[in-house]
Amino acid sequence: MANFTNIIGHEKIKEYFMNAITMDKVSHAYILNGADKSGKMMLAEAFATALQCEKKEASPCEECHSCKQAANRNQPDIIYVSHEKPNTLGVDDIRKQVNDDIVLKPYSSKYKIYIIDEAEKMNVQAQNALLKTIEEPPAYAILILLTTNADGFLPTILSRCVRLDLKAVPDKEIYQFLMQEKKIPDYQAEICVAFAQGNVGKAIQLAGSENFNEMKNSAIQLIKRLDDIELYEMTQAIKQITEYKLEITDYFDIMLIWYRDVLLYKATADANKLVFQDEVYDIKKEASRCSYEGVENILEALDKAKIRLRANVNFELVIELLLLTIKEN
Repeated sequence: MANFTNIIGHEKIKEYFMNAITMDKVSHAYILNGADKSGKMMLAEAFATALQCEKKEASPCEECHSCKQAANRNQPDIIYVSHEKPNTLGVDDIRKQVNDDIVLKPYSSKYKIYIIDEAEKMNVQAQNALLKTIEEPPAYAILILLTTNADGFLPTILSRCVRLDLKAVPDKEIYQFLMQEKKIPDYQAEICVAFAQGNVGKAIQLAGSENFNEMKNSAIQLIKRLDDIELYEMTQAIKQITEYKLEITDYFDIMLIWYRDVLLYKATADANKLVFQDEVYDIKKEASRCSYEGVENILEALDKAKIRLRANVNFELVIELLLLTIKEN
């Protein structure tokens, strides 16, 4: 059920929405901008549910007919805009689902609310079609655009919407949530939190992922073995990483956190601050062998590898360069 109280973090945005409802100062168009899985949809649904709630309070009552419908995503006046093509939200999608529909009055509620997920996938024609509606919307219409990249919108759209940027949620809040609600052990919660970097959805996903543990073990085993791998065995190591090609940024992040632990231990000799506390023996060993400069070089190489892959440089080549740099340092 979408309710402001169930959402971890984002206090300022929740407060903003609740005040808008209480003071009856609801805008016609909002942009919720934040990383994938950061909570945009939950915030949009809580806001939409509260606006349509029959008790007309700042937060959804969760008991009235409208709230129950909203919980099942079948409230007739909360419309989810979808798109057929995976990477494009086209002009036809916007015309059919928004522009042609918005002229019809709400079916049973005060407002007609359109939630447009993945709005960054709108091409210029789709944005221009939406702009006409944003410029002169009916009094009952509210548009909520969810995006991972608000800066990609036309300036004319940005200037007519209230933009709300989702900030990272404090680690402590995510950690408590994983321990209390998801009942996962503390060491696992710590790793998920370190990885999620303030993104609750990502933390929850990692906490429930079998594959993530496999990948973590694979990355750590490889790091430990790298020193003894001969150059002719490199192909095998590259092959091992290729299995995780689709989640390569997560794979790199595991390596990043490992080497940050090495750096931290080297500087403080304090094992309590490490993310991979269960690997303290090997982290100590690595810290005594590496120089500060060596670890910095490795961290830099990992960042470079991410950038190169985003620029579509050959996958095997990027991995080989990375492994050689780690080996040298």
